[in-house]
Amino acid sequence: MHLDNPLTDREFDELDRFLLSDRCSDNCMTMDALHGFLTAVLIGPETVPMQEWLPRIWGPEPEDAPAFRSPKEMEHITGLLARFCNEIAITFEVAPKEFEPLFSQFEAEGQQFIDGEPWAWGFWEGMQLRADQWEGAPAEELGALLRPIVLLGAEELEEEELPLVDTPAKVHRLSLEVEAALPEIRRYWAARRKPAQPIERDAQKTGRNDLCPCGSGKKFKKCCGAH
Repeated sequence: MHLDNPLTDREFDELDRFLLSDRCSDNCMTMDALHGFLTAVLIGPETVPMQEWLPRIWGPEPEDAPAFRSPKEMEHITGLLARFCNEIAITFEVAPKEFEPLFSQFEAEGQQFIDGEPWAWGFWEGMQLRADQWEGAPAEELGALLRPIVLLGAEELEEEELPLVDTPAKVHRLSLEVEAALPEIRRYWAARRKPAQPIERDAQKTGRNDLCPCGSGKKFKKCCGAH
């Protein structure tokens, strides 16, 4: 399948290393969480602009913004994030059956298990950008579909829900349920939202008096543009 300028393996690894580096906060998303987050942004109730979702990748607070070494690096990393998002969007558009969540895997007691918790947490974070609309959807239509995502990704669970996710095997089964539910979740919102616009592959140039794209809340000239 041909995608419009997808990340190469080298670029994927570069972005992965940056998100895990000490220049990002401990609250920064990992690649699997980022994939879930962007999936929710793209298939949810309405298009979320990049300037809104980008800061959430770094963490919940302005001080979580990464320490870019230069404006050039900031534009490069932002461009990689935009292309990663665009890659997911195009997959849904031209080959939705080929979409696969970026789940991690691990071995326990001699068996291989899928761990969908980081991905589901990212999806949950994406839902929070339009929480009123997600929560306002009729429970009989979306409730059961979202249940495995909530169990794996919600910040807090009820005490009686904890035994549902307390073994690798249970997490594995719920992860498979998440993957199976995504096409139906996408179809539900696709019938109720305006068509999403393709995301620009390359980050636009930032003016010195514009807000810094890193999400700090400061003007570019007093943040990354000052380096």
